[in-house]
Amino acid sequence: MIEEISAAACIQRSLRQCISNMAALLYRQGHVLETVSVPHRGLDRSAIQQLSQASGEWATCQQVLECSEAASYNESGRFVLTSLGRELLFDMFGSGASDYA
Repeated sequence: MIEEISAAACIQRSLRQCISNMAALLYRQGHVLETVSVPHRGLDRSAIQQLSQASGEWATCQQVLECSEAASYNESGRFVLTSLGRELLFDMFGSGASDYA
């Protein structure tokens, strides 16, 4: 039981670190958090490629987010946060970070 809690805490820390890194990388490349928090928006392949070229951290963060199901691709094939990812984003950055209509 303690090992499960410890593993869950480690995973959540890793997710939070990836979301924090993702937010910084998005900002540096001229994106806003709503780019990934609004389900019908998201990052297209070109934007993901630019982020990957700008920082070696992007690919790792993207992989962690996808494997943990905190991010996926929407019906348009764009990279977006899932409800789990948006919830973590909201917890970390406040109410405006992941709000959408």
